[in-house]
Amino acid sequence: MDEIALPTLIIDEEICRRNIRNMAAKATHSKIFFRPHFKTHQSLEIGRWFRDAGVTRIAVSSFSMANYFAKDGWNDIMVAFPVNTRELPLINDLSSKINLSILIADADVLDTLEQNLTHLTDFYIKLDVGNNRSGFDPENLDALTALLEKAGRNLMLEFRGFVAHAGHAYQTQSLNDVHKIYKTGTEQLSNVKLHFEKQYPNIISSWGDTPTCSLVNEFHDSDEIRPGNFVFYDLTQFHLASCDWEHIGVAVAAPVVSRQKDRNEIVLYAGAVHLSKDFVKVPDAGKVYGEIVKLTPDGWLRYNEPIYVTRISQEHGIFYCPDEFWDDFPQGSLAGIIPVHSCLAADLLRHNRFYNLKTGTFME
Repeated sequence: MDEIALPTLIIDEEICRRNIRNMAAKATHSKIFFRPHFKTHQSLEIGRWFRDAGVTRIAVSSFSMANYFAKDGWNDIMVAFPVNTRELPLINDLSSKINLSILIADADVLDTLEQNLTHLTDFYIKLDVGNNRSGFDPENLDALTALLEKAGRNLMLEFRGFVAHAGHAYQTQSLNDVHKIYKTGTEQLSNVKLHFEKQYPNIISSWGDTPTCSLVNEFHDSDEIRPGNFVFYDLTQFHLASCDWEHIGVAVAAPVVSRQKDRNEIVLYAGAVHLSKDFVKVPDAGKVYGEIVKLTPDGWLRYNEPIYVTRISQEHGIFYCPDEFWDDFPQGSLAGIIPVHSCLAADLLRHNRFYNLKTGTFME
């Protein structure tokens, strides 16, 4: 790691590959499709680790990301974000080359799609099962019927099914709450699919989010799962009990730039533009923006007394360092940070290149 000069995402390839194999095995055991969400890592090399595990279909969060992965041979890509009709030239280009799936979360986009789509494009309908972000009410079957009738007039659209995302699982306080969200949400998703599948044979129900997919062992009410964060996991998932500490596959290497012994504070070159401003609330610590770990040639070690980044600005990350660990962070050294949200940290640090701990090389 001597070549690391900037805030850099360090990736433990062995942990990530194990996480991929474990989730793929759960899907195989339940005899459902596995469509991992690649927005977490946005890396061609990591994408190939999924391919090594037998993955053939993926989800992404933008059409530019779909284009990025299509160039590496991925042919079945769902853009799991409400379709942005201002990107129709790219949508048409992608649809002419790969099996592209889009998400409909607003019936009004159908007029624009009918006038402008030039190649056959699969579509899924987004259902809101409690996240209150986007999508249709699964109880409003009349609205869904009207939507499908209107979509059916567009010969360039092929209906493939319904999708849901349980983003509200991140606000839960117990494992029981996570299981309740999964049970309630997948029942709504399944009921809608059952209502329409006689008229639209072979449609599927697709479920996505890491907490529920990590904590549920068998998937009986879905045909497909789309988790993403599980490849890395992070501090949020750890505090949700979605993963054990040993499942966390990334840490941010952050240069020590200032030490304030009068306050026992250490200042890192790793702020909001590197970690994001996401936080978790920890008893007796309040809002924390990451957990400090000791970097080693083999990975990172957790301190027996957790040390947290508790203050953050654009470029700065600050933590209180107990006297017994002060010498672990000399000026100019690297501190490790387990990020609160690995998806955002990876996105923010992509331009610095990722560092593969196993190979000792930077990843493109």
